[in-house]
Amino acid sequence: MSRMAVAVINWNTRDLLRTCLQSALTDGAQEVVVIDNGSYDGSIDMMRREFPSVRLKVLPSNPGYGAASNIAFRLCTAEYVLLLNSDTEIRPGALAALTRALDDQPQVGIIGPRLENPDGSLQRSVFPFPSPFISLFKRQPFAFLVARLPGLREYYPLNFSHNNPRRVPWVLGAAQAIRREAFDAVRGFDETYVMYYEEVDLCYRMRKAGWETRFDPSSTIMHVGGASTRQRRQEMLVRLTLSSLAFHRHHDRGVRLALARLVLRASARFWLTRDTLRYHLTRGKPQRERLAQDREVWREVLTRTSTE
Repeated sequence: MSRMAVAVINWNTRDLLRTCLQSALTDGAQEVVVIDNGSYDGSIDMMRREFPSVRLKVLPSNPGYGAASNIAFRLCTAEYVLLLNSDTEIRPGALAALTRALDDQPQVGIIGPRLENPDGSLQRSVFPFPSPFISLFKRQPFAFLVARLPGLREYYPLNFSHNNPRRVPWVLGAAQAIRREAFDAVRGFDETYVMYYEEVDLCYRMRKAGWETRFDPSSTIMHVGGASTRQRRQEMLVRLTLSSLAFHRHHDRGVRLALARLVLRASARFWLTRDTLRYHLTRGKPQRERLAQDREVWREVLTRTSTE
């Protein structure tokens, strides 16, 4: 049995899932598990027809990424598990490179490969842990200023280098090679996160437990991005913001938590004002409809964070 299993979480991405599974098998994966969160686009029939060697677990409803990932880990038997979104494609040699990296670094709990966009360009996947400071300065208009100020540029999240292997705070959950021992030590993903921040929370708890997260560009995986979430864009925008606040509630207290909530609500007010102005200045119907939807998102965020 291979020491690196591949586990894929799917929801209504049939054609992308096919490509993902083909790439995993081509790269030599001997153990492949798919957790399907109640797809209705033909994903399940395609899987059963075209990939009989892949273990499929169909859930009656979508319990969230973290819960589905925990199920995937329980179904895998390998020492290491490459957890993938279904809109990914493994480039040749990635499984072997990730296995070697985990073998060589027993203190590492998670390794993130280099992610690339469909056109081959770099997709940034290394980020700092959330903090009130980061939450403030990664948002406009502050992000524009901080990214250009000498002495502060290196703290801006999107300036992290993706050229060399190194220890990092957290890596994007689209593709994570995870050591089972470390995963079990922190009891896996926190299932209270329905969508977003699951991987941030996992890397954070692993670090507190003494495990490292590393980025390793010697392995590459293509990631389309947003294939499932864009199907429910408004709901996902709200969930992204609420999950960021949930992370702070789980790990911060007192002034730090209050400041995080203040920054989040101030940002939502800024976006609401911005999109309201754009709505009144825009004449195109599709653009106005999208801006109207975004305004509702920020209103809902403000309403729900008043009691969160």
